[in-house]
Amino acid sequence: MRFGILQFPGSNCDQDAYHVLANVLGQPTRYIWHKEATLGDVDCVILPGGFSYGDYLRTGAIARFSPAMRAVQAFAEAGGLVLGICNGFQILCEAHLLPGALIRNRGLKFVCDWVTLRVDSNNSPFTNACRQGQLLRIPVAHGEGCYVAEPDVLERLRREDRVLLRYVDNPNGSLDDIAGICNEARNVFGLMPHPERASETILGSTDGRLIFESLLGWAANVARVR
Repeated sequence: MRFGILQFPGSNCDQDAYHVLANVLGQPTRYIWHKEATLGDVDCVILPGGFSYGDYLRTGAIARFSPAMRAVQAFAEAGGLVLGICNGFQILCEAHLLPGALIRNRGLKFVCDWVTLRVDSNNSPFTNACRQGQLLRIPVAHGEGCYVAEPDVLERLRREDRVLLRYVDNPNGSLDDIAGICNEARNVFGLMPHPERASETILGSTDGRLIFESLLGWAANVARVR
């Protein structure tokens, strides 16, 4: 499976994601600079964590206008897989590829800690390697990770089974304990926790690797069907 990792000025988890995909999982992986107008031959695009453009204006508000993001929008509309992690989740919301927004943590402090997540749905390319209700131990590191949305949006997310991950110990005040959601077509997924930081035993958990292994399993199943 071919992965492309977007790099914005201020990205700081791009190399972490590259390491997991290329070195741990052995997948063809390349960086995509934010000024590139095309994505190249990739099956999945990763928007990594960090502080794109210094988080000026709002988190992700400037990054959404990058040439590469126009290509990501077209890629997603054509059914391509897109995974946004932390700042990447914020960018996906700003680009309206996912509903809602991420605002300052309820405690108004940057949170960097391990959290426990519950898999609310494994019906997606991003969580199919997990068990329904499985608990995952994955770290967070953000100052603006509180997910908010209008009541009708929250109800639609629940009704359409689009909340893939919820916090067991909510660290930021997110409504409905939301930690990660997908779009209606289920090919775009954003989450605030960092699965790339929990993909090797030496880091204290390998639970995050299930997200990436889900993508590989999904791609293998699609290839068999074809």
